[in-house]
Amino acid sequence: MAEHNKTGRSGEETAANYLVQKGYNVLARNFRYKRAEVDLIIQLDNLLVFVEVKTRSSHQHGYPEEFVSDRKIELFRVAATEYIEQINWLHDIRFDIIAVTISGREYTCYHIEDAFH
Repeated sequence: MAEHNKTGRSGEETAANYLVQKGYNVLARNFRYKRAEVDLIIQLDNLLVFVEVKTRSSHQHGYPEEFVSDRKIELFRVAATEYIEQINWLHDIRFDIIAVTISGREYTCYHIEDAFH
């Protein structure tokens, strides 16, 4: 596995653990629909949250959350819509970003709730 893939996977695992500690239930990881993907789908009571996880090993080229492109958001919404239809979700939804920064062996999570609509 390429190093950037390992970094991404460890960031997703860190984000999932972070969210579980905050009381969320992880419903799905890496949900795919056609060319679209959602890293994490979580739930807290009657709130369904679609999470994009961005992981970087430094801030040298910018913060992780700055790398969520408009195209990524568009594909993210496509996958989220498919998931909502598959489970017939009738309650609130939200789109979040978890920015994970790795410094040595330390991982830092920055949770941006309602990051885009």
